[in-house]
Amino acid sequence: MSRTRSAGILLPISSLPSKYGIGTLGKEAYRFIDFLVKADQTYWQVLPIGPTSYGDSPYQSFSSFAGNPYFVDPDMLVEDGLLEKADLKPLNIKEERYVDYGHLYETRFKVLHKAYEKGKVLFSHEFEQFRRKNEKWLDDYALFMALKKHFDMAAWLSWPDADIRQRRPEAMHKYKEELKDDIGFYSFIQFLFYKQYRKLKDYADLNGIKIIGDLPIYVAMDSCDVWSDTKQFQLNENTKVPENVAGVPPDYFSKDGQLWGNPLYDWDYMKSTGYKWWIDRVAGVSEFFDVIRLDHFRGFHEYWAVPYGETTAKNGKWREGPSIGFISILRDWFSNVEFIAEDLGVISDDIIKMVKESTFPGMRVLEFGMEEDGSSCHCPHMQNENCVCYIATHDNVPIMGFLKEAKPKVLSYAKRYYGLNEEEGYNFGFIRGGMSSVSYLFICQMQDYLGLGKEATINAPGTLNNWKWRMLKGEADAKLAKMIALYTKTFGRSRTEKAGKTSVK
Repeated sequence: MSRTRSAGILLPISSLPSKYGIGTLGKEAYRFIDFLVKADQTYWQVLPIGPTSYGDSPYQSFSSFAGNPYFVDPDMLVEDGLLEKADLKPLNIKEERYVDYGHLYETRFKVLHKAYEKGKVLFSHEFEQFRRKNEKWLDDYALFMALKKHFDMAAWLSWPDADIRQRRPEAMHKYKEELKDDIGFYSFIQFLFYKQYRKLKDYADLNGIKIIGDLPIYVAMDSCDVWSDTKQFQLNENTKVPENVAGVPPDYFSKDGQLWGNPLYDWDYMKSTGYKWWIDRVAGVSEFFDVIRLDHFRGFHEYWAVPYGETTAKNGKWREGPSIGFISILRDWFSNVEFIAEDLGVISDDIIKMVKESTFPGMRVLEFGMEEDGSSCHCPHMQNENCVCYIATHDNVPIMGFLKEAKPKVLSYAKRYYGLNEEEGYNFGFIRGGMSSVSYLFICQMQDYLGLGKEATINAPGTLNNWKWRMLKGEADAKLAKMIALYTKTFGRSRTEKAGKTSVK
């Protein structure tokens, strides 16, 4: 498949500048789209945007359909008449470089609740329209979150009322009445998120910026997805506790592997339904993104099943997944959606074949291509057109941190291969290498354009205390945009269409 050469930047919404502790869908998001245009970029990769739970990872969300409440912009709520400026005072923070999730949890929902009290009256008609349009997922999600609040945020398997754990009709009716106001609140937050996101997406469309988002292969055990439809998962029929959970075996990220703990899918049951659960899930995500990156693509061919209760992922076993039959259904059903296959890790010939048959572009990461004989598929000269080239993904240390910790022979090879020099900057030497590759798309983390090190890592797999790094206001400036645009044009990745725009004041 022929694709247009282009480029983009990876920056999670959470990493945008903001005086309220985390990036939002407000003015700085619009400014970043302006920056992308000036930098001659075509894509913005944002990662998953769902509500996060323990560990703060967007890959462990309470719902596949809901948006992260923290991304709702407070200033826009003031503009809409839902808050007063004085209401925002508790949200202000001094620390801007890293997210303080504890502070967010303690302050943000109180302020959002004030917006709800006004908004359920002020926007009653628009809110009701939103509820009716999205009731298929919204009603379960709002009840799930209201129940979690009622039970002190305990995981649903620990709720003391067995009847509501089992979703028995009498219990469902009882709690819908008892928790009516909280259900309305959690529904209203989603109304605000969708409203703000749609406005931002329209601005991106107007400016010719395409948004790439992630679809995590698994959903969290403590999620509305599992609680509302347990038949889709490999769970004990009576207790609903999983017998095996998801992870990956030991690799270059971790000698113990990665124990994710997500419930595994009952692929036989899903197939019997025509994969309706997946079709609904992808349809929901496609409302947010122009391009969907299918996380852990190899898991569709075979997946690592770890016995429940294990403390590491070492003792798992490979099991057969739905493979190309399932992928073909997704591809054909969503013919208007672009996909990227995250085909990283230890990849067998069978998985290479599945990626090729899918026609989806795979991924190449320059940090993985450091073999001195130049044989790695991640080296620029070994890539192919139908792939997306990264210097590093959100799961890797930014390139300056990588080089600082690299063994002498790896650093020597990198200097020789990429022609690294002080004048250009080592980070821009790698940017030049990625830009010049034959891959149709080059995506660079914002941290690598800023020349930051290990301290700017977004996520270190298998560890806690992640998803905190943020860009500071003013770092994405006109000088940097001009430099990025020069590299983009030099290597034939300029935007093919120049869209009109309205500047953010």
